[in-house]
Amino acid sequence: MAATSSLRDCDLRRDYRSDRGDLVADFYVPALRAAVQYDRAVGYFTSSALAVIGDGLDAYAQRGGRMRLVASPYLQADDIAEIEAGYALRAVLEKAALRDLERAVQEPRAARSVGKLGALIAEGRLDIKLAYVASGNRVGMYHEKIGVFRDRQDLVAYKGSANESLTGLVGNFESIEVFSSWDDRDRERALRISRDFEDLWHDRTPLLRVMPFTDAAKVVVERCAGGASDLPDAPAVPTDGAPIAVTPQDSAGMLTIPTELRFRGYQREAVKSWITSGGRGILRMATGTGKTLTALAAATQLGKALRGQGQALLTVVVVPYQHLVDQWSEEITRFGVTPVRAYESTDTWYRRTSHLLDALALDAARGGVVVTTNKTFGEQAFRGLLARHRGRLLVIADEVHNLGARHLRTVLPENASFRLGLSATPERWFDDQGTAALTDYFGDVVYEMGIGNAIRAGALCRYSYTPVVVELDVAETELYVEVTEKIAKAMATQESTDEADEDSALGALLRKRASILGHARNKLAALREEVTKRQEDWHQLLYCAEGRHPLSYTDDAPDEPTQLDRVLALVGDQLRMPAARYTADTSRAERKEVLRRFAARDLKVIASMRCLDEGVDVPEARTAYLLASSSNPRQFIQRRGRVLRRAPGKDRADIVDFVVVPPEDAVGIHRETERRLVRRELARVTEFAHLAENEAETLEVLRPLRIRYGLLDT
Repeated sequence: MAATSSLRDCDLRRDYRSDRGDLVADFYVPALRAAVQYDRAVGYFTSSALAVIGDGLDAYAQRGGRMRLVASPYLQADDIAEIEAGYALRAVLEKAALRDLERAVQEPRAARSVGKLGALIAEGRLDIKLAYVASGNRVGMYHEKIGVFRDRQDLVAYKGSANESLTGLVGNFESIEVFSSWDDRDRERALRISRDFEDLWHDRTPLLRVMPFTDAAKVVVERCAGGASDLPDAPAVPTDGAPIAVTPQDSAGMLTIPTELRFRGYQREAVKSWITSGGRGILRMATGTGKTLTALAAATQLGKALRGQGQALLTVVVVPYQHLVDQWSEEITRFGVTPVRAYESTDTWYRRTSHLLDALALDAARGGVVVTTNKTFGEQAFRGLLARHRGRLLVIADEVHNLGARHLRTVLPENASFRLGLSATPERWFDDQGTAALTDYFGDVVYEMGIGNAIRAGALCRYSYTPVVVELDVAETELYVEVTEKIAKAMATQESTDEADEDSALGALLRKRASILGHARNKLAALREEVTKRQEDWHQLLYCAEGRHPLSYTDDAPDEPTQLDRVLALVGDQLRMPAARYTADTSRAERKEVLRRFAARDLKVIASMRCLDEGVDVPEARTAYLLASSSNPRQFIQRRGRVLRRAPGKDRADIVDFVVVPPEDAVGIHRETERRLVRRELARVTEFAHLAENEAETLEVLRPLRIRYGLLDT
């Protein structure tokens, strides 16, 4: 049936009842075919409600229709008990709503309809919110049923029917009343229902509260829209010429998706978002969600599309460290291409890269891949080769935030037609200019998959979180105050936020302050207590502070072992747990052996510094101890994601975080300086606790600290 030109042409009745027809076929579908906006308050998610919403969406979506949906989670006894026990209300409501949604989509027709809703979410044309009763200490269900269809000039509002059914005479007995804005008898009621929905949507309704739910629901919707399956044929990519005719032709140097490889729905959506954005943009995806495979899938689709125009594609992958070159190269080999590994001496890669460029120029190769480090990428030899290339170039930047550093952002190749950035945290800490440079070059974030959604989608495992409060000693407190005062002066005297590069005065001060917290000496005793509790457990990671204790650099300071050395002495010598170090000084061969032994249960503990932060796969890790208390969000988000990777037999992880505070009887430290220190630490704790299984327990542990510093709102 063709789309109806307007709501007035639908010949809608003033009421519908199951004994007099089919509510879906006679009302919902015709109204959707005519409408450009559909607002619905549907109570809680049921299969019949979702099926009704989905019917008629095909033509609606083709016309660019938009939809707003409000639902109310059904609270079970366990949910109410969690709320009464102090669990975060938002988390409990989201969990209940997701449970309703998961249960509803088990019905096949509902699942098909949710797939249609998924397309609207992906295109930014469907938004979902949760409504609940909030009056005093009472939390209950919002169970009103209203809906509003709008075309270019009129609206139709309706209300009634406790639960919509799949068809009028099957299932429940239903009835609704319909009010049209062009009918003098109905106009006021139609407009009132419309106003009621607007008040509801904008959280202006007394006794009710409304909160966003689109991102949380997205993971369930994506799964219904396709689940784990091969990527579809590449969509057309905007180019300088005519639309691309995509061909599946494979040839020398072209990436090809392995037949055994399957992708999650969100990975497919990420590829689609990047390609439809013209082959430019950043994917903000949590550590462990498969950024590497997603990027290679995008490069494969792009290569196929360009080949349809008779063009070849050179892909350059830029990564922070040498071991990541090897890791990426192994995955690229699965896609049917042997990449050039460009790092260390030019003798090992320059000639091969030059020959690849010649082959592409002569059309002797239809594609090729070079994987290099940030360091080599920024050197003149490599830059000169890229400048020689006259064909299509795709730059993939793993941990793209690194390329925002001053010495790298100025050498990004302008001849790259296509650009893809990958990072869980693309924003650069205390570096607005570097962040702006990244978005100027790569484009905006075109897809996001946060840790919360990844856990709900089953891409990452669930976790418990244990914060351990540790006090600075007297000398550490004095140094912290001194450095904080210098930071305040540096920030007050500069016109804009400086970046934290090695040559930045502010950056050096920020790193020194973080180092004071990271090296706090009292952490060792607290660590011993926590590790002893888990002495029989395998697969534990210890993240240590870098370098030496800041106080050890003073003239009269005695030599003292590094924190890493002390940790290894504690777990290895004193507690007799098989342990090994993993640092920048560890050779690549030794690193591989450490990871092999860790996976094989020859080692219980790996003690590391920054080397495990970016890109290293340690999926077997079950427990992570965070001794290095950086307030840089990137570091703690990456470290959390590292231990949440899925592995056979692993469904949960434990994170132990050492939270540093001033001593309770500190002398000489300004009260506001104390509060700022604690507030910074609690910001990380709150972030970690929000998604942990034991959120209420975690926050209760820190309640005395919040009371002491007047930070109950943190």
